[in-house]
Amino acid sequence: MKRDLLAEGIRLFNDGHYFECHEVLEEEWTPERGPRRLFLQSLIHMAVGLYHAGRGNPVGASRQLRKGLRKLSHYLPSCEGVDTARLHRDAVAALERIESGDAPAPMRICAYERRS
Repeated sequence: MKRDLLAEGIRLFNDGHYFECHEVLEEEWTPERGPRRLFLQSLIHMAVGLYHAGRGNPVGASRQLRKGLRKLSHYLPSCEGVDTARLHRDAVAALERIESGDAPAPMRICAYERRS
């Protein structure tokens, strides 16, 4: 049975395991060549941004979140079972907090069951 790497990445993200999330999503992203590639990359940027924020690197966090927001904007309001509109709003709020010198509030990727 094939691993559902997107679901696994979302679970890791929601559990605050941003580095591991990035690793799993990159496994899915690397061979991708279609429009889905940019969507996966936006999620990777979000995870890396939060990883940097947690490691005390606000400049790296801001850069990654901005890249993620730019790419995610092409997939609003939802994509592949992910509430991208909510993720976008939460990432904007996280970016604002980081840029004002505060820690971002915990973020979650809200996903609903995907249909086969």
